[in-house]
Amino acid sequence: MRIPTTLLLFIGALIFSGAGYVRSDASDHRYKEGDSVPLYANKVGPFHNPSETYRYFDLPFCVPEGVKDKKEALGEVLNGDRLVSAPYKLNFRDEKDSDTYCKKKLSREEVEQFRRAVEKDYYFQMYYDDLPIWGFIGKVDKESKSDPSEFKYFLYKHIQFEILYNKDRVIEINARMDPHSLVDLTEDKEVDAEFMYTVKWKETETPFEKRMDKYAMSSSLPHHLEIHWFSIINSCVTVLLLTGFLATILMRVLKNDFMKYAQDEEAADDQEETGWKYIHGDVFRFPKHKSLFAASLGSGSQLFTLTIFIFMLSLVGVFYPYNRGALFTALVVIYALTSGIAGYTASSFYCQLEGKNWVRNLLLTGGLFCGPLFLTFCFLNTVAIAYSATAALPFGTIVVIVLIWTLVTSPLLVLGGIAGKNSKAEFQAPVRTTKYPREIPPLPWYRSAIPQMAMAGFLPFSAIYIELYYIFASVWGHRIYTIYSILFIVFIILLIVTAFITVALTYFQLAAEDHEWWWRSFLCGGSTGLFIYAYCLYYYYARSDMSGFMQTSFFFGYMACICYGFFLMLGTVGFRAALFFVRHIYRSIKCE
Repeated sequence: MRIPTTLLLFIGALIFSGAGYVRSDASDHRYKEGDSVPLYANKVGPFHNPSETYRYFDLPFCVPEGVKDKKEALGEVLNGDRLVSAPYKLNFRDEKDSDTYCKKKLSREEVEQFRRAVEKDYYFQMYYDDLPIWGFIGKVDKESKSDPSEFKYFLYKHIQFEILYNKDRVIEINARMDPHSLVDLTEDKEVDAEFMYTVKWKETETPFEKRMDKYAMSSSLPHHLEIHWFSIINSCVTVLLLTGFLATILMRVLKNDFMKYAQDEEAADDQEETGWKYIHGDVFRFPKHKSLFAASLGSGSQLFTLTIFIFMLSLVGVFYPYNRGALFTALVVIYALTSGIAGYTASSFYCQLEGKNWVRNLLLTGGLFCGPLFLTFCFLNTVAIAYSATAALPFGTIVVIVLIWTLVTSPLLVLGGIAGKNSKAEFQAPVRTTKYPREIPPLPWYRSAIPQMAMAGFLPFSAIYIELYYIFASVWGHRIYTIYSILFIVFIILLIVTAFITVALTYFQLAAEDHEWWWRSFLCGGSTGLFIYAYCLYYYYARSDMSGFMQTSFFFGYMACICYGFFLMLGTVGFRAALFFVRHIYRSIKCE
């Protein structure tokens, strides 16, 4: 247990030190009256398209002299953050009343640019002493008009900051746009704009250590918690019913099978065997495409380990709200460090299956998940570059990721593969495999792979679908998700249901004298990933207001990679459970 704990502490320290934590210029966050407090403008973009964000000064706001880009960590860049010094001066406890920071004559092109932004509900995001600030840049006045050509468009020109402090520290900041101070953008003509801001300071008793609690509490409101607990109770009832149902049936059926086979052994030898015992000479016959199968198990094992580590870090509080980029950094770092698990699992299992070309198997393992992810990234990054969006990764960041893959991921994968090859473990089969395979009898259509996958994926999906909405609303929206303990419980339930349903379907497959259960158990276990992708379609069209080619391609592209990862991970869980079950039942009977 010491090694995982040490690794966890190392990863946590790495994320805290270099990850996406927006660090204040003043490292201890303590200020004297009149001190400059760091304020950064981050990005602007359509409210309903969270992936489509642009640099703050891509809109024709007043650009102050000496604008500086903030140096960002890997996680922040992956998160699409591009922080620059903001045009406002909010010095500690320095109040201002309708101060003008800029007067500007907006050209017709600039008016049109602002109008398009207001029409798409553009919002801005800033950071003041590491605290997030949001606001809309303007509003559309529809006044009961149904014809869009009659709508009026306005730009907010007065922002009011209210800042709470406790002694020498900033605790909270709120930004409100003055609804009466507007610039009319409706017509294509030059407009004079005077941008102002007001700053009010108030004292509070809230301690500095609890200043982020208000963001975390938004997902812990009573009505949200009720839905979360309903989700868990619903999932637990599903698990208990399924577990009880399967255990009862399987135990009763297996008991009858064991008794029948014991009587058969005492009876005449010429009596023909039926059911799963009949195929004992074929059940451990190695699957087709063994290299791909071993590579899938290796990748699935790595992704399972990655998920467990991410949950551990979330439960100890690393991913608090607006520790932006920390999750991305953790994913990159942990995936790189766990690649040895993929190499070891794939290579050792491939050698157990009597595979000879372990080097090709290792290359396949390395590219099985990374390959599709890399191709998807190349396409989506090209789209982001075409849109000039902040989601487009700079060349330097791409070089860093390639170096991590070259210098960390690949060597660990190779070392794991060599260790797996040298482990020389033999496949533990309780019965001998015959030289020639038996013919599988004709089976009804519902016993084929696709109907079985549909049955196998539906139950695990039904156990997690309520929680899925909150995760989607957080990842592809602006809702904050912090109840990681509930999410972890749901994940455990997902694993249990996946294992049980795969075991049940494997038993029924063997009872029908179909001995090709290896790939089937993997596909049935992983089929929940396909259901999650189907839910993506429902969420996009029914529950979100996302639009545009860039947002649509980002949503379906990256969700395809995530669902593919779930497919590999849950497929591995399903196969491992089925393998344990099959070994157990064949060990319990005597086979000639």
